[in-house]
This record gives sequence, C-alpha cells and structure tokens, in this order.
Amino acid sequence: MRRAAPSSHHEGLCSMDDEGNWPEIEKAAKEKRRELVLQGAVIDEKISSNGGLCSTIYSLKLLNYLEIIQCPSLTEIHGDIKNLTTLTSLIVCRNKLSSIPKTIGNLKSLKVLDISVNNLKALPEEITQLIELNTLNVSCNNIESLPDGLCHCMKLSTINISKNGITRFPDDFYRLDLLSTVIASENYIEDLSGNVHKLSALKVLDLSNNKLSDIPYELSNCSKLKEINFKGNKLKDKRLEKMVNGCQTKSILDYLRAGGRGKSKGSKQADGDKAEGGQNAEKTQTKKQRKKKNEEEEDEVDKLNLLAVKVLHMSDNPGAFTVKVANELKDVRPYLVCCVVRGMNFRSGNALKRFLAAQTKLHDDLCGKRTTATIATHDMQLLKGPLMYDARLPPILKIVPLGCKEMTAVELMRQLQLEAEDQRKQRKRQNVSGLHKYLQLLDGKELYPCLVDAEDHVISFPPITNSEKTKIRKTTKELFLEVTSSTSLQICKDVMDALIVKMVELNKFTLEHREEAGSEWESDAPPDIASDGTTTGELVIQQVRTVDPDGNLKVVYPSKTDLSTDVGNLNVIW
Repeated sequence: MRRAAPSSHHEGLCSMDDEGNWPEIEKAAKEKRRELVLQGAVIDEKISSNGGLCSTIYSLKLLNYLEIIQCPSLTEIHGDIKNLTTLTSLIVCRNKLSSIPKTIGNLKSLKVLDISVNNLKALPEEITQLIELNTLNVSCNNIESLPDGLCHCMKLSTINISKNGITRFPDDFYRLDLLSTVIASENYIEDLSGNVHKLSALKVLDLSNNKLSDIPYELSNCSKLKEINFKGNKLKDKRLEKMVNGCQTKSILDYLRAGGRGKSKGSKQADGDKAEGGQNAEKTQTKKQRKKKNEEEEDEVDKLNLLAVKVLHMSDNPGAFTVKVANELKDVRPYLVCCVVRGMNFRSGNALKRFLAAQTKLHDDLCGKRTTATIATHDMQLLKGPLMYDARLPPILKIVPLGCKEMTAVELMRQLQLEAEDQRKQRKRQNVSGLHKYLQLLDGKELYPCLVDAEDHVISFPPITNSEKTKIRKTTKELFLEVTSSTSLQICKDVMDALIVKMVELNKFTLEHREEAGSEWESDAPPDIASDGTTTGELVIQQVRTVDPDGNLKVVYPSKTDLSTDVGNLNVIW
C-alpha cells in the first residue's frame, strides 16, 4: 500500500511518494548504515526531478559519513542537515551549491568538511562552531572572505581555500596552533602578516598566484615549515622573487632569516644606527660599486636556482632506444611516450624515497589517480632492448609484479580486486576505492597492454604495475621512464614534463642538502660538477622514439615543443 504524503513537507524536497525512487536512502535507513554515498548522473536526475534531495536523508541520524558529489542539479542543502549530529565527514563537492545552511554549526562532531567546486560566494559564520573540524576544503568557489572566529576551530590542521576571490586572512587565523597545511593559491591575497610565525605547526604553505608584494621575515621562524610556494606573486624584492620561482624552500627561508640581501635583521638595525651616526660603511661605496655588488648577488641567486636539463638527440647516440608499438593497442591503451634519464642521485639520504613520493603525488593529481595516465620507472641497466609495446591476452600475459612472484594478468587482477574489496569493506565505504577505479580501466578489454623487452619479459603492465625485474634502487644511475594513457598523447607529454621537472628539483634539493645527508652520502657517487666548480642538478635526457610495426615514426620525446614548462629557471639545453 502506498504511504500517504504528510500534510506539510519541506518545500523543494521530494515527497514521501517519491521515496521509492531513492533506494539508496531507503537501504541506508533499513540497514542502519553509518555511511552513504550519492554520486553521478542517476542521482543528479533524481535531484533534478524532485527539486532537491529527498527529505528522508535528514532522518538518517546514525550517519558518520555523507558524500554527495558530481550532481549539478544540487544547488542547496536544507537546514535539516542539523539533524545529522553524528556526522564526522561531510563531502558535498563538484555540485552547484550556492549556499551552506547556517544550521551546519549544529554538527559538533564534524571533522572533515569538503564543499569544494561549487558556486559558493560566502561561508556561514556558523562554520566557526565546528570545534572538532580538522580538515576544511572550500577550493574552487567564488568566496571573497573567510569568517572571523576560525580560531574557535582549534583542531583545524588542513585548510584549502585555493581558486577563490579571498583578499586576506582573518586576524585570528594566525591563532590556529595545530594548522599544518594551508593551500591558498590563486586568490587575491595582498598581505601575509608577520604573525604567521605563531602557526607553530605549519609545514606546508602555498600562496602561489596571489597579489603579495612582500614575504615577512617572520615566516622563517616557523620551525616545522618544509614546503612553501610563492610563485606568481610580484614581489618588491626581485632577488627574492627569483628564489621563489625556483621553489627552493630552504634557500628562501635562509634568505628571509638573514633579513634579505644577505644581512640579518640585527645587522640591518646596526646599519641604521651607523647611518644615524654617520658611520654607515655602505654610504662610502660608489654607485658603480653598489651596482656591481647587486649584480653579483643576482648572479649568485641565478646559479643557486638554475635547474638544468640537457637533451641528448638520437642522432648523437647510436645506441638510442626505439619502442615499437603494436597496432592492437589502438582500442586498448594507445598512447605512449618514453625517455632515458641520466644524472639522478638516489644514493644520498632519502633521495629515493622523495622521488617515489613525488611519483605517487603525480599519480594522484595530474594522472587522476592513474585514470588518465600512468608512470612507470625502470633501471636502465636491467633493460634489454629493443622494446615492444604490445597487447596480449590476459591468460598469456605474465609479469613479476613489484614485490611479488610471477603470475598471469588474470591472477594479478583477481588478487588486486580482492584487495580493493577488502579495503572498501575495512573503510566501510559504498563507493569504489582509488585502486578499484584504475582496475576498471581494463574492464571489458580482450587484450591487455604491456611493455616487453628483447627476451620477451613483460617489464610493465599499465596502468597496474611494472616489474620487479627492472625496479629502481639506490644504486640506479640511469632510468627508463614511460608514461601511458588511453586518453591522449598530450597528457602523456604533460605528465612526463612534470616528472622531469620534479626530478631536477629533487636532484637539486639532494645536492643542496649534501651535508645533512652525512654518512649516507656515498663517496663513489659524486655530484655533477659545473665548469666553475659548483654542484648542479643537471639531468641528461636521452630521446626515445616510438614507431609503428612498419618502422614509421609515431612520436619522439622530448621534442622541441616539450619541456616548455612554467618553471622560469628551467634551462633546457638542446
């Protein structure tokens, strides 16, 4: 029997007659679920048809986790969200929300709030009542200011306000003692207060592409700060601006700590005192001498931040690699770019760990958790060419996955699917995990892609894994890099560009921190030495060509149009 609709109901929400169209909500209520995920076209159509979310969702008082994403028809959340007092995570991103109800302040248990990629112009002040909040993501909206009182969210550790219209941080923002990550890129922030030093837990600060003209020297007093980004700001101190474009955190903090121009804050004061007494030595210098000194300082900064990449052409290397691409890959995973990299130092300290972490970050961000592209790295000394990018039947394709014994693609996929399902259950999630998502890229494929060496050993099975046989280690001196995609050739090139730039930056970091590495620095692995005797982060990139089965050129990487990044201090030597 159909249930009768109540005499009054929330305007814009579905009636009880419509609840049969929301089995996801009915199931969550019946099974007393603590997590609910609504996403995609089917949910969006229901929201559009009913004029909003079904009101029954606000009666699921046992929910800890609520995720509603990718629903352009969702323009508002009803005030009855206040009923979900046990929520610890509320994810309502990639919708078209124009406002957040003030009643959100009732969610006293909320720890994670993600309202990114919507149409929000303001945040309700009641957000400051979320005393358990530790993660706030409001990126990609039209927000012009943050509410005063954020200091009441005393447990806030991560905040992402990037890609908005924010012009300043509230004064009490600097009282967040546990704040460790601040992502505020692509806003209109004009000032960073010297009170930033009060953020004692700060580790990551991204203020790139804002309107800053100065960086306070007090930033150097943030003892835990590991990563800063001020690119895209027009700073008054042009020397500092050059250093900022190099993204060398340690060098920038050292410069700020010295008060700029190589002088400490104390020495600046001393200079001032001398000036008042007519004893300032710098005043005795001629304009020509001061100009020469400034030019020398600029040259020092340029050398400090120079990131060099030398491209070795195939014509200059008779032993250059060529990869043949099978025609069958056209409907499987057709796009591939490769290159060889020399000069990477993995022996010192945690250099290899930093590289692997950077690769993982690229996979998560630019590669869309491997769904748009996948990176594989190999020890060149363990490769036997020529190589073939092939397509094989799953039962025939055999590989030794990283950290495993040899198995067929069928066995490996089954094992990974079980792991992904276990992972989903452990986290009590209804939606698929990141691992599930890239496994699904091979759903329905009769053939699987693989990179095969001259001995018919599969060294890579994208987007799943590469082989233990060619795994890079601390002793690796020369790398073979591959990027594959089923989406486009350009995304392969973009990912490879980003990977190489990151490798140069990491190499530079390793060289700059040579003393910190201590005994871990291997004496038989000397750094690159420039002609003037200084160490450099230069890498040598050897071109690799991919051809079709008839030998016709498909792509060569890098070409003259590649590595044209926005890194102002990247010097590509052709």
